[in-house]
Amino acid sequence: MLTDGFNHVAVITKDADRLLEFYAAVFDAVKAVEMFDGPPDEPEHKLRLMIIDVGPHSELNVFEMPDNPEADRQVPMFGRGRLDHLALHAADMEAFEEIRGRLIARGAADEFVTDFGKVLSLFFRDPDGLEGEVCVVNPDWVPGTFNPPGTPSARFVH
Repeated sequence: MLTDGFNHVAVITKDADRLLEFYAAVFDAVKAVEMFDGPPDEPEHKLRLMIIDVGPHSELNVFEMPDNPEADRQVPMFGRGRLDHLALHAADMEAFEEIRGRLIARGAADEFVTDFGKVLSLFFRDPDGLEGEVCVVNPDWVPGTFNPPGTPSARFVH
């Protein structure tokens, strides 16, 4: 392969600070850059761009657009337009469990973990309602085994 993952995912929001707080609290993400289309203290600026680092070479490009209604459009899976959801990859199982705990504590995810075979997956919703997913390599994977959506991970069933 000539690539090693995604560089960024661009999203539209009405509140970049709220998204930064969420991704920082759950994923230890950090704000890398913040730009405005005019002086930030002038109320007529129409666009704010905040870049949030979510991995070593992965970022969210967050466009704050208070008058843009797209941030309000969250319909069921596969009805959201061309970008349906984003998936972040946890560094390891320990990081996955920490992220899972933080998401559950914030009410952003339930306890269900899907066993897709090669990866384990947890779905969440950010403060704008964007569906996200956290994946991690499944340490219990039997090569050649793939499971359909909705298959519970035995590791997380009590």
